[in-house]
Amino acid sequence: MTDRDDLLVQDFFRQAARQQIEDDGFTERVMQRLPRTDSYKVHRLTQLWTVFCVVVGIALFFAFDGWEVLKASLLTLFSTSVTAVEVFFTTAPTTEVHLNPWMILLVVAFVLIYLPYQTARKLSATL
Repeated sequence: MTDRDDLLVQDFFRQAARQQIEDDGFTERVMQRLPRTDSYKVHRLTQLWTVFCVVVGIALFFAFDGWEVLKASLLTLFSTSVTAVEVFFTTAPTTEVHLNPWMILLVVAFVLIYLPYQTARKLSATL
């Protein structure tokens, strides 16, 4: 498109934006006929449902011995991570490609700290 065409298109949309369409109160009549919701009642039901789910979750956590499951999962995760790092440091010098294990460990640590921080910062900015 040329500059002249761009100006014509912009002028057309500028005129269309200023145009008012008379609806003779149609919008108001539609809004008055919409069913009214009691926002307090809906909000209260939402809060009650949330409290119910939290109580059931806590009860199930204790009923199925959640502390032991959580402790076992964290110990397994820790031991697996230690084993993976140990294997990495043992086998990294034997590869044909020169890898500095400390630099890789530094990069991994940076990513594990930086990415969650950036994600949390962006989420808090949008909320």
